[in-house]
Amino acid sequence: MSGRVLLVDDEKELCDLVATGLGKRGLDIVTRSSAEEAFELLLREEFDVVVTDLHMKGMGGLELCERVVSNRRDVPVVVITAFGSLESAVGAIRAGAYDYVTKPFELEALRLTLERALHHRALTVEVGRLRRVVAESRHFEEIIGTSAAMRQIYDLLDRVAETDASVLVTGESGTGKELVARAVHTRSRRKDGPFVAINCAAMPETLLESELFGHTKGAFTDAKAQRNGLFVQATGGTLFLDEVGELPLGLQPKLLRALQERKVRPVGSVVTATNRDLETAVEERRFRDDLYYRINVVHVALPPLRARGSDLLLLAQHFLEHFSAVFAKAVSGLSPAVAEKLMAYAWPGNVRELANCMERAVALTRFQELVVEDLPEKIRDYRRSDLILTTGDPTDLVSLEEVERRYILRVLEALGGNKTLAAQTLKLDRKTLYRKLKAYGVVDDDAPH
Repeated sequence: MSGRVLLVDDEKELCDLVATGLGKRGLDIVTRSSAEEAFELLLREEFDVVVTDLHMKGMGGLELCERVVSNRRDVPVVVITAFGSLESAVGAIRAGAYDYVTKPFELEALRLTLERALHHRALTVEVGRLRRVVAESRHFEEIIGTSAAMRQIYDLLDRVAETDASVLVTGESGTGKELVARAVHTRSRRKDGPFVAINCAAMPETLLESELFGHTKGAFTDAKAQRNGLFVQATGGTLFLDEVGELPLGLQPKLLRALQERKVRPVGSVVTATNRDLETAVEERRFRDDLYYRINVVHVALPPLRARGSDLLLLAQHFLEHFSAVFAKAVSGLSPAVAEKLMAYAWPGNVRELANCMERAVALTRFQELVVEDLPEKIRDYRRSDLILTTGDPTDLVSLEEVERRYILRVLEALGGNKTLAAQTLKLDRKTLYRKLKAYGVVDDDAPH
């Protein structure tokens, strides 16, 4: 724990005790004996938290709290009240105090309160920074994010956009695979050509074949006129095949032939995307290996939202501003408590789920700043699951083998069932992972070894 704390109390012994005790725990404690002097110092120097006694000569702690809230809203105030003085505590909270402690207090209790206040301060600063970043940032086309993982993605996309190489975009549902495909198209020399997209999981095999490759008049019952397929329609541009992992086996050789032998008038570039583990699909003979290698010339693996750090809050602020404009509501930002809830949630639906969450919150809020009550219940009440529960009962302890089983299954769950990524994360070869999953009853006997 680190941070600069302004402690205001006219009891010198208390100030010395707190400064010595918490100074050993990494905090920089600056003390003042009067509220007037402390407030002047706060206006000149940076502090992360203010701790003030309520009853002092001259300006009291309550008035100091009100002044801090009015002039330095980003700095949380912790008020020291007398034991059993509930009325004073309520008054302090109403004046804008972040929290309170009662005299006499244990140093550890104050430390824990300050730790929470410092975390609150950090989130407040981060939310403010993100508002500026959203306003000033240069997006990579429609993709938003400044994390290291996304900067690597941008660099890769910039390089592949200069070519006509086939691109395979993988990632969990809702991570923005179509945005990546559009970004590649927009940044390429094909940008003036058409961008043609189709979801391979959205239609039956016969109709999908007709959509991709076209048909002649009378080819089937409803074929009343000749129709060019999407390969022809995308000439000079980009063809985006979403959910390519759902492509029926019967169509896969035809797609391969179109890509490899140019049996159909060639498109400028083909971008495919899937949330499936195609390497596993190839090993399980649900996807042709030759087609996989043909579409996987350049692989763009999108990280899930939970792995993108502060991008989550950056995106939340972006969606907040977007939906504020849509609903004509003056909502300016996130409260630190909302930011904390958003950062704690796992986001299985990724960016799409976040956008939905922010749309709902902006639509329902009655304030200029989103509060926790505006969030969906599952996000408000979310608690991270622990691998092993702390227990004092020896009968609840498990073997190392059971710990490994739970951890492997937890990693697999967190990665959406993607066995390839799970093996990479666990630093296991795929055959070893399959053998363990088979022992856990997760994969069939027919799975590859």
